[in-house]
Amino acid sequence: MNTGNGIKIRLERVLPVAALLTAAFVAMPAMAQAPPAAPPQLDQLVKRIALYPDPLLAQVLTASTFWDVIGEAAAWSNQHSMLHGDQLAAAIEEDHLPWDPSVLALLPFPQVLNMMAGDPGWTQALGNAVLVQRPDVMDAVQRMRQVAYNYHYLASGPYERVVFAPGAIEIWPVGAMYYIPTYDPTIVFAPPRPGFFIGGALRFGGGITIGAAFSPFGWRAPLLDWHAHNIMIDNRPWGRTWATRTTYAHPYTVPRARVAGPRVEHHPARREERHER
Repeated sequence: MNTGNGIKIRLERVLPVAALLTAAFVAMPAMAQAPPAAPPQLDQLVKRIALYPDPLLAQVLTASTFWDVIGEAAAWSNQHSMLHGDQLAAAIEEDHLPWDPSVLALLPFPQVLNMMAGDPGWTQALGNAVLVQRPDVMDAVQRMRQVAYNYHYLASGPYERVVFAPGAIEIWPVGAMYYIPTYDPTIVFAPPRPGFFIGGALRFGGGITIGAAFSPFGWRAPLLDWHAHNIMIDNRPWGRTWATRTTYAHPYTVPRARVAGPRVEHHPARREERHER
């Protein structure tokens, strides 16, 4: 059962370098390619998501490249936050949502979409970086994870598994249940203060179960191939880049038709049923 509605993602207090990077992306024309960012800039950019479980992080990275629809997706997710599991998947199908499956993949996580929609400049900056320099973005995530581990903030527990693969730190959910970490980047990526309780730096709310019903939305074996710098969705590399952004469509295991047009509202009777639960 998803009890994560009360989870609040604390947005990072933006440091000057991160603010400048975000402002540079926002100020650019909509169709202009963003210039490559330097490693310190990318480190600041990924801090708020670097400790997410790998499969969820893969979905955030891909969805960020569709930054222009994240706000609408967040609104839909909030409106349907009382639906979970198969019911939520059925609602997604019924509404014929027009977004790419990489965005649909995040609909079970309204708190993540709210974070992305609440800071559109950051989301666009992340999406541009993923399109232009995905290997560098993935390397930045690994640098931040290593820092958090060195300061003993990142460790396996009841909510996630931390696995050391060759050249990478992987984070995996426990079973099919995803717990989103809430943390302050200014704490977990810095030396702990004397007497500070390290174990309380990462907090986890209610779990969100991702079952087979979400396979059409990229939830069949999503992972990050850190060695090859690939985002793997449905066991295939996700290859959208700046050059292919207008034509690329990932071959999802379960094909999903892209339906153009506005969002379709649910029948009022079903909406009333949701509120009675």
